[in-house]
Amino acid sequence: MKHTTLRPILLVEDSPVDAEMTMDALREAHLANPVIHLEDGVDCLDWLYARGAFAGRQEDDPAVVLLDIKMPRLNGLEVLTHLRADERFRRMPVVILSSSREESDLACSWNLGVNAYVIKPVDVAQFFQAVRTLGQFWGVLNQAPGGAG
Repeated sequence: MKHTTLRPILLVEDSPVDAEMTMDALREAHLANPVIHLEDGVDCLDWLYARGAFAGRQEDDPAVVLLDIKMPRLNGLEVLTHLRADERFRRMPVVILSSSREESDLACSWNLGVNAYVIKPVDVAQFFQAVRTLGQFWGVLNQAPGGAG
């Protein structure tokens, strides 16, 4: 059975300012994918597994997860670790959007199998361009591996 609806882009970001800026950039890119904003890693996993507050949601995995590293409760690297350990989510595209330039965060992200690591620039125009490019690639151009169906 073919998907006729566009899969959502999952934005996991605890900073309201960064989240709003990212959503503005995605809107500017004219993506048709719905954007779902969650504020921390626990909510991200609950949404993905359709449990807790998200129990009963429509089962549709995101086209891409845009993930901040520094978050309360469960950080981005911990979320990425969970996703890569689960057969269902192992190949799901995950992009780290972080203000962290720490080499350890970068190395750890790549070791865990992140698809891209984007450092949030201070320059708003640069940030918009980076997010638009990511959104267009993962939302429109990227072809996921074929699955059963």
